[in-house]
Amino acid sequence: MHRRHLLTAAAAISVARPLSRPALGQQPRTLIHVPQASMGSLDPVWTTAVVTRNAGAMLWETLYGRDERLNARPQMVEGHTVEDNGKRWTMRLREGLFFHDGEPVRSRDCVASIRRWMKRDLVGQTIEARLDALEAPDDRTLVFRLKAPFSSLPYALAKTQPTPVIMPERLALTDPFRQVTEFIGSGPFRWVADEYVQNSSAVFVKNERYRPRDEPVSFCAGGYRVKVDRVEWRFIPDPATAANALINGEVDWIDQPLPDLLPLLRRARGVNVEVLDNYGTYGAMRPNALHGATANPAIRRVMLAAVDQVACMTAAMGTDPSLFRAPVGYFLPGTPSANDAGMAAVRNRPSMTEVKRMLAATGYTNERVVLMHPTDQSFYHAMTSVVAANLREAGFNLDEQSMDWGTIVQRRTSREPLERGGWSLFPAGFPAAEYRDPVFATNLHQTGSTAWFGWPEDAEVEAMRARWMDSTDEAEQQRLDRAIQERSFATVPFIPLGQYLPPTAYRRNITGLLKGAVPVFWNVDKT
Repeated sequence: MHRRHLLTAAAAISVARPLSRPALGQQPRTLIHVPQASMGSLDPVWTTAVVTRNAGAMLWETLYGRDERLNARPQMVEGHTVEDNGKRWTMRLREGLFFHDGEPVRSRDCVASIRRWMKRDLVGQTIEARLDALEAPDDRTLVFRLKAPFSSLPYALAKTQPTPVIMPERLALTDPFRQVTEFIGSGPFRWVADEYVQNSSAVFVKNERYRPRDEPVSFCAGGYRVKVDRVEWRFIPDPATAANALINGEVDWIDQPLPDLLPLLRRARGVNVEVLDNYGTYGAMRPNALHGATANPAIRRVMLAAVDQVACMTAAMGTDPSLFRAPVGYFLPGTPSANDAGMAAVRNRPSMTEVKRMLAATGYTNERVVLMHPTDQSFYHAMTSVVAANLREAGFNLDEQSMDWGTIVQRRTSREPLERGGWSLFPAGFPAAEYRDPVFATNLHQTGSTAWFGWPEDAEVEAMRARWMDSTDEAEQQRLDRAIQERSFATVPFIPLGQYLPPTAYRRNITGLLKGAVPVFWNVDKT
């Protein structure tokens, strides 16, 4: 573990060389936060980037919010009524909602915003396929008329990634596949455009006009009460430098410090290290189902057998077993859909000798497997390193191509074959909270050309998923959960790598941090 020792030593040495303080005089109520990465976009519908999701939660609101237990609760709406056997949902916006430009939030803003989101999100596409009409009969009323019931509608409208945020209609009418470039929401913070410095800093200020709900807050539900005047984001790419800044009190909060540096931070005076996200991230390796060896489900099953989830999680999170769960299947442990069907595939790993025999039985003839390896994302880099070693040992002709994450984000959209710049595998992380059922576990969607990058297709899984949505019988849904997981272990739409729970680190004078799947900045105070 040379990397771990070097980083820890570097952080310890750098304590003597603090970052220069900003020239401007900071207000006492300024919170300085270090996000996990710099922002390439601020449009939380256009991209699934985690850092954009986190910023978007400050600027925009959603019709519903999820509490700490992942229950969907009314947020921008007062509530809803359901009629016509679950096919007509009527929602009423609460009073006092205004965009940052002073315009009131109207139901037509909601219609345009939800329609834009439905084009980009797989769950949104599921709703759109069942939608007969989405109407705004007056300024505060929103009506969903469905062809078939969709009981999870509030939970879908409370999604955190991609987020169904409500924008002014004029912005929400932007092509879903083009970025919104004006960042006006109705949320508890406002964007300060003239203080944004790309790859350096971003500033959000308290929205004085915002009226929180008159109820206790729980994660993304309830009353968003802002207790600081400004939140400044500092983009610090070097993990040791960020850790040093926290130890010296130059920053207040690091979203996800490198696991290698956690022992140092835990020993530091005035610093707390805590897991706020009880659900964490589902690590995965996504195969290309269109081209090359990975288009063969039998090959994907061999890869699943070859990959050591525990080794992937240990490489990413260290040896503390409280920071990860492995092995995992296709549903989040502890949720109603989680089950044991097919789990022998990951719990009873065959020997590498047996894996090689499995590979030979597929008829594999040494075809090249292109693995895109991100070197600038610590969790993905660690997991990919283990996967690469496992696949080479299993006998795959691995073409491991190192690149930055931004390049992978662009290249993974290509449907070209390998000889024309295509790819076979890339790592990804998904909000584990979404892997609660077959509707929201979007990487289980196997709809071919409309599926997420990799484009797996399996009519059997899709038929079962449709039956799951139509069913109101809990026992029938659980039977389908088992069948979907067992089938997914056969088709392998993605290779699970484990569930990891990165801690956050903050100064002890920072209070009120809320538990949940996204770092949120309401309720946070600085004394």
